[in-house]
Amino acid sequence: MTENDSTATTIVRGTVVTMNSARDVVSGGGVVVIGQTIAAVGTFAELSALHPGATVIGASDDVVTPGYVNGHQHVTGDRLIHSCIPDAIDSQEAIFGWAVPIHSAHTGDDDELSASLAAVEALTNGVTCTLEAGTVAHPERVADALQRAGMRAMLGQWGWDVDDAPFAAPADEVLDRQRRMLDALPPGNGLVEAWVTLVGHTLMSDDLVVRASALARSRGVGITFHMSPHGGDAVSYVARTGRRPLQHLDDLGALGRHVVVAHGVHLDDAEVQVVLRTETAIAACPWAYLRLAQGVSVAGRHGELFRRGGRLALGCDAENAGDAVDILRAAALFVGLERDRTMDAFSITGHHALELATIRGAEAVGKAGSIGSLEAGKQADIAVHDTSGPQWLPLSTDPVLQLIWASDGRSVRDVLVAGRHVVADGRCTTVDVDSLRTEATARRDFLLRSRNA
Repeated sequence: MTENDSTATTIVRGTVVTMNSARDVVSGGGVVVIGQTIAAVGTFAELSALHPGATVIGASDDVVTPGYVNGHQHVTGDRLIHSCIPDAIDSQEAIFGWAVPIHSAHTGDDDELSASLAAVEALTNGVTCTLEAGTVAHPERVADALQRAGMRAMLGQWGWDVDDAPFAAPADEVLDRQRRMLDALPPGNGLVEAWVTLVGHTLMSDDLVVRASALARSRGVGITFHMSPHGGDAVSYVARTGRRPLQHLDDLGALGRHVVVAHGVHLDDAEVQVVLRTETAIAACPWAYLRLAQGVSVAGRHGELFRRGGRLALGCDAENAGDAVDILRAAALFVGLERDRTMDAFSITGHHALELATIRGAEAVGKAGSIGSLEAGKQADIAVHDTSGPQWLPLSTDPVLQLIWASDGRSVRDVLVAGRHVVADGRCTTVDVDSLRTEATARRDFLLRSRNA
């Protein structure tokens, strides 16, 4: 199927894990794709009889799922120094001693290259939709790379307005940049759209966050920012305002269903109540907290938010935090940590993990009406897992448990985004990643030299 062909018909074959409201699993199933949209879900025998000329992707033993949703991912900065930041340092040194100098040295070419590589890893692991955590200097180049790769994404240019911070600007200038992004990439005008994006933490004034949140509401888009991956944000907010971060932002009227807060690890009881009452979404990035020793296993409240009906997505963060852009790895870790922490085998399961990676993640980023499950009328964002590997032998009677506990994104063989076949036989069809290897290595070396200069 070509990117612009609105009539071609494809059937994606396999055991179809729909993630619809009934959580139907169709053995010997198929998904009919016409153009960008899912036309039908049913048995392969029935669907192939109705569409005898359709192209078939997949085989009877494959496992077919919705494409995965990544609720928090940096696609610039860290990518070109992937897994180069030592883990024997604290998170503040990782950010200000490494990430900030690396961002400062990035060119527009670096941002585009970085985004291309991040998109390829995401797509080949079945991630079809990404909420980008905020790029610094060249968002238009990042948008070009993501569009070329064929990944669905919500993209923003970071803003912050405090004194003596790198890349900071007055609130008016930050908001003007946000408006330009929203004008250039409006919702519904392609796979890549703009969101309002702030750094968060203590790097935003009350004036900026209130006006940014109002801007997102007025444009019908989301806003995302970082808060409380460690305890420092709470200490700073209490010292300045007398209130913890999410209590203070609630007092300002800045929270709500249009907000995705990245992290939210160190929350107290009152902040948990704020998150639930305002229906603010949280993007949890469990591998990042383990990599950066931020205390999620001690202080994290994400499992409680899940059990109480909170809006949650999973994220992979940066390539020197979560490192791997693989939502299934994050999903298994998230659930495993919570099961162990509570010592309750009934509290959360592998089936819940897949919900977070698909339909619940889509709902948290405001996209559940169009993606997150395999149902007629939704966008054809689909991942096909090859089950010929030893981790799938023999096939389980419960493909979801085998997918979460025995496999991960590396078993993905084919991926469609809006009906476009962007990964075939395990390789990205839209970006020639092999042609970028030499450039990526050269830019890694340059950036590391720049950081040490």
